[in-house]
Amino acid sequence: MSIENVKEYLRLYGKDRNIRELETSSATVDLAASALNVIPARIAKTLSFKKDDTCILIVTAGDTKIDNKKFKNEFGIKAKMLNPDEVLDLIGHPVGGVCPFAIKRDDVKVYCDTSICRFNTVFPACGTSNSAIELTCDELFMISKSEKWVDVCQLKN
Repeated sequence: MSIENVKEYLRLYGKDRNIRELETSSATVDLAASALNVIPARIAKTLSFKKDDTCILIVTAGDTKIDNKKFKNEFGIKAKMLNPDEVLDLIGHPVGGVCPFAIKRDDVKVYCDTSICRFNTVFPACGTSNSAIELTCDELFMISKSEKWVDVCQLKN
């Protein structure tokens, strides 16, 4: 099960006991914000994009969307999201629980968007549609083994 893999992964960092398993769904930014009693922007959503025969993950603030021009300038490809089957196959977590922890394939690269840096802590999912963990941005960057900070988002209108 996905959350068990994430718990095992986060145990390496002493964070497995910090996972919150919620009684309600946290599958969307708004649902997660409501369940955690925080503003939607503090939900660290993990977006998955095709890149060659693998993918890249971008962890961004809940109130943003991908800026296609910035994305293409950063990665040299058009931003094309994975479908749910590809997400499960490449990442190992279902849509609604995608997170940058315990990723199924080693060739998946993680990047953190600077949009999360406005907050002391953010809440990424933990592999299921009813889980989350509160982390500082530095903890998230380190624990997710992010390649680098990127600026590929813009605030939603």
